Amino acid sequence: MSTSLLPLRRLTPPVHLLRAFSTVARFGGVSRAAEALHLTQSAVSKQIQELEKWVGVELFERSRKRLSLTPAGERYEKAVRALLSQLESATLELITSTDGGGALHLSSLPTFGASWLIRRLPQFQQQHPQVTLHFVPYTQGYDFESPNLDCSILFGEGHWPGARAHYLEGQDVALIAPPASLGGPVIRSPHDVAQYTRLRHLAVPHAWLTWTQAWEVENLDPLAGLQFDQFQTIIQAVTAGMGVALVPRCLVETQIASGLVSEPLPGHGVVSNLGYWLCYPESRANIPPLVAFRQWLLSQAQAQREPTAASLAMQQKSRSKPRSYSSETSSSNEVVRARP
Repeated sequence: MSTSLLPLRRLTPPVHLLRAFSTVARFGGVSRAAEALHLTQSAVSKQIQELEKWVGVELFERSRKRLSLTPAGERYEKAVRALLSQLESATLELITSTDGGGALHLSSLPTFGASWLIRRLPQFQQQHPQVTLHFVPYTQGYDFESPNLDCSILFGEGHWPGARAHYLEGQDVALIAPPASLGGPVIRSPHDVAQYTRLRHLAVPHAWLTWTQAWEVENLDPLAGLQFDQFQTIIQAVTAGMGVALVPRCLVETQIASGLVSEPLPGHGVVSNLGYWLCYPESRANIPPLVAFRQWLLSQAQAQREPTAASLAMQQKSRSKPRSYSSETSSSNEVVRARP
């Protein structure tokens, strides 16, 4: 039978069957899909069988209780996933379009959330009381196909598949050391840093290498030191006197101002192309809660960056021979420039 003669109903399977199919494909099995859908495994299996009967095409290959998409299933799943995302976005936009309110599901890396975002959110709530923020686990922040995620604050160069990205903060990197009250070596020049243990972030393994190249420091091993998985832990380690570190200035300004950590060499950090970005899928770009949050967040970030930019410009003018550095590390593609 020609597809043009098929009944319209045959060409439009029920949404709940498509949702079950897409979820099983995403998780690679019925068990985890059933948990995500809040259904029994038996119910999900029946929905998959019903969809296959509906379209008359085998969507999964079954081998020893394991499911894998057939070639036809792979093509169909990509189309179904996109359609479900569009449907969810259109429905959410419709629900929230009356007063610009509604719920916004977002995730943020823990250190940025605790050090920068949370203390600013009361202002957002005052300006947009109709928007309710729901934070989801940051480990889900990269899954822009999830219906339970509208936007994320991520750390990187600003390129994530299927997402728009707006730079917020983090490219201005500061050199921090323990407070003077803890004693320890005195840092009067970049070469004195070798007397301290260097603390490193797992996601930025070449930070010390680019710093030593920028300031022509040859008496320390840039790949030696203690490794941590969060900037917040690194800052706490510096506070406790465990060593020195390179961290985004936006995360440590309060600690520097209060004396919990010191900045022994102001102006001897680096400017990195890595930073914090607001990211969201194209399909969510125009939902009112995200529009309100995006506008507010970008204005906050811009206001925060202006004093730093002005300070750097004044430092550059005051030096008779401004110093600059530009390099690209082959392994991390991180471009850094020495701050004047």
